[in-house]
Formats: sequence, structure tokens, C-alpha cells
Amino acid sequence: MNGQAVASAMWLVLLRLRLALSRIGAVAVGAGVLCLAGALALAWLLPERALQGARGVVALSLAAMPPAAAAAPLAPGPNANLALFYDILGERRHAERQVKTLFALAAKSGLVLSQGEYKSGFEQNGRFHTYQVSLPVRGSYAAIWAFGMLALRAMPFASLDEISFRRATVGEPMVEARLRLTLYLVDPLADPLAGAAP
Repeated sequence: MNGQAVASAMWLVLLRLRLALSRIGAVAVGAGVLCLAGALALAWLLPERALQGARGVVALSLAAMPPAAAAAPLAPGPNANLALFYDILGERRHAERQVKTLFALAAKSGLVLSQGEYKSGFEQNGRFHTYQVSLPVRGSYAAIWAFGMLALRAMPFASLDEISFRRATVGEPMVEARLRLTLYLVDPLADPLAGAAP
């Protein structure tokens, strides 16, 4: 009788499974089986491939690292970082030259550049000068973006703070835009590191 009860319970489970599968549908069951098989295969293969990939990346980065860089200290002191920051800044005395560079880049990009607005300032806490340049330009959308990227590449001490576009009509190929850039400048005669914490 005990064996008969087990067989009856097994038939009952199989019947319930068959009813559930018929409600779900054969396509959904097949898709579920394939998803389960894919997940199992991924779980089996992924750890080994990830480990091999990580080993390759570490080996390539170590091979590409110059010997001097490998021996260099990883965390320079605060004054060294601050000195690097000030070395990147442009020189205040060349602000007009930088504006001429912007006009030349606009011409190179094929843009019509109107007279801009200029505003200088001084950041007391950082001990550096700012020179904001607001330029109205006219040209194609792509040329305006190219001009912005060229300006940032030519002057790594500049930031593109704002860019706004206006088109007269939907089909108009020419766009009017206003770009606001800030040039971060230092006076080379003054020592910006004077008074910095050691």
C-alpha cells in the first residue's frame, strides 16, 4: 500500500505539471528551458573568462607603464597638485591673444562671429583670474559644436560654460548660437602658491 501511495502521488504531481504546462503553452516552456540553459552555461563559463580577461588587462597595463612611472609616487603632496593646477592655467597677460585665437578658430570652422562680450574677474580663494567671453555666432549646428571643441582643445585652461541655439525657422540650415567660455588665467609675476599650506 505504501508503494501504491507513492505512485499515486507521483501521478498527481505529473498531472498538475501537465496542466500547468498546457496553460503556459509549449513556446513559453521552450523559451524558459532555453533561458535556463543559457543562464547555466553563462554561470559556468563567465568566471573563467572574466578571470582570463582581468589577467590580460593587468598584463597589458603593466607592460605599457614606463619604468619611471611605475617608480613614481602615486599620491603627490597637496602643494605638488596645486602647482600642477597653476601650471595648466593660461597667462593673464595673453588674454587678448586668446580672444584672437577664438576668432581664428571661428573663421576656421566657417562661422560668422559677431562682437563678443568680455568680463574679467578674480577668484580670491583660488588666487586665479577669470576672463569670461560671450560670443554670438552664426553657422551650421555641426560647425558651432566643432568650434566649441576646437576652442577647448586649443586652450586647455578654458571651460565651455553655456551654449544656446536659436533657429529662425525649422528648415533654416543656419543656426544662431551664443557660447560662453571662461578662461582661467594666472599672473606669472605673482606667486599663486604664496601662503599655501605646506
